[in-house]
Amino acid sequence: MSNLSGFVKSLRDIMRMDSGISGDAQRIEQISWMLFLKIYDAKEDDWAFDDTNYVSILPEAFRWRNWASLDAEGKGMTGDTLLDFVNNKLFPVLKGTDLKGSDGTVITPGIKVTADTPIKKAIVRAVFEDTNQYMKDGVQLRQVINVIDGIDFGSYEESHAFGEIYESILKEMQSAGSAGEFYTPRAVTDFMAQRIDPQVGEQCADFAAGTGGFLTSWLKVMEPKLKTDADRKAFDASIHGMEKKQFPYTLCITNMLLHGIDNPDIKHGNSLSRNILDYTDEDKFDCILMNPPYGGSEKNDIKSHFPAELRSSETADLFMAVIMYRLKQGGRAAVILPDGFLFGTDNAKINLKKKLLSEFNLHTVIRMPSSVFSPYTSITTNILFFDRTGPTKETWFYRLDIPEGYKHFSKTKPMKLEHFAPAVDWWNNRQELTVDGFDKAKKFTAQQLSQDLGYNFDQCGYPHEEEEILDPLSLIQRYETERASLNAEIDRVLEEIKAKLGGQEL
Repeated sequence: MSNLSGFVKSLRDIMRMDSGISGDAQRIEQISWMLFLKIYDAKEDDWAFDDTNYVSILPEAFRWRNWASLDAEGKGMTGDTLLDFVNNKLFPVLKGTDLKGSDGTVITPGIKVTADTPIKKAIVRAVFEDTNQYMKDGVQLRQVINVIDGIDFGSYEESHAFGEIYESILKEMQSAGSAGEFYTPRAVTDFMAQRIDPQVGEQCADFAAGTGGFLTSWLKVMEPKLKTDADRKAFDASIHGMEKKQFPYTLCITNMLLHGIDNPDIKHGNSLSRNILDYTDEDKFDCILMNPPYGGSEKNDIKSHFPAELRSSETADLFMAVIMYRLKQGGRAAVILPDGFLFGTDNAKINLKKKLLSEFNLHTVIRMPSSVFSPYTSITTNILFFDRTGPTKETWFYRLDIPEGYKHFSKTKPMKLEHFAPAVDWWNNRQELTVDGFDKAKKFTAQQLSQDLGYNFDQCGYPHEEEEILDPLSLIQRYETERASLNAEIDRVLEEIKAKLGGQEL
């Protein structure tokens, strides 16, 4: 494909004409499974080159090269024939269902995965477990396939260039309704990974991996440090993740394959579904980089996996507990949390902050502008940096202001890594700062935070927030997010009332 820059536009223009695609989220999901199969097909060539005994987990007729690519005469399945193959043969087999003849004889066995199946093979079944095929026009489906098949992943230059195009696909998550929760701006993930400063041999995890942004930033910082084949082997096995939702899970696996990780240890599941007291040292990691989902609410059976003092109706609180239980001794973490965690006074938040100060070294809190995640949400977020080297002695708070010339970040004027430059300069030469009489950077002792401030971490905030006029869609998105957060708080209060009434139903 010679024009990579027109890739996304070409796909969008074709899919707009298909009656089965009813919005951005469906369009991107449709693109994601096809991209995965195309990229997986190219990776299989690499694996076969390295291992002459390599056998694909895909039946031969179901490999991309044999059903999606055009033949030597430029012909391929299209129309109803293509739709029938994809809907009634390809998807069932990749989901693990056997194809049978009219007499019940198995014609093509569905993909089977066992505990012994290598990760790079097992991921095919995992990717398609809950994936959907939305297109209804076989001719337009053929056109989309042709565009995707035009990328030459055997060419290093084109494959590398496509990495940039893939970033643009992921950025579209920000405007794909609720799917925006899966994408953290790359400037933020890069800044966090650089501050964590990963070393060869260390293991990194993200328990709500989304599309894999934090993991790719980790890889980006790590790669220049590789010197030997042993370093490369350690690098390939250094990332771990879990993602609850199928759509971003597929994007994450594809992202890892694009970045040269052949056996991505990314699991499809809910990180909150295991009792955190069951974790052992084998379940812990050197580094954790995360933007936990916030504003959501978990069911009682999920909350029961946590000690009573840490149970919360706020999803971000529960993830924070998981992070603390799964960080190795000496390990480092960088976590994005909303303002509500900093000033929250409910039992779970207070107990989490007590645990954070007494068992971990919370050394830095970076306050970020409210528009960093625009247009998905305008809730103000913060980055907490801490390590497991002993209790907190002092914590620095630093407010990152909107750069000169910006009123706020937006889809057309997103945050860039260079906007963190003031924070980087301050990080390496810390000092207390005031602007117009308000604290911009200040150090607090653990005693001040706990006893004097009552675990109120809302320090060095934004004193001069100007009223922002939002367009109707952004206003609705903000309302939905804040309503979800309020609902979580209402659920928590109702649970407390029920507990005081002896468990009686309200």
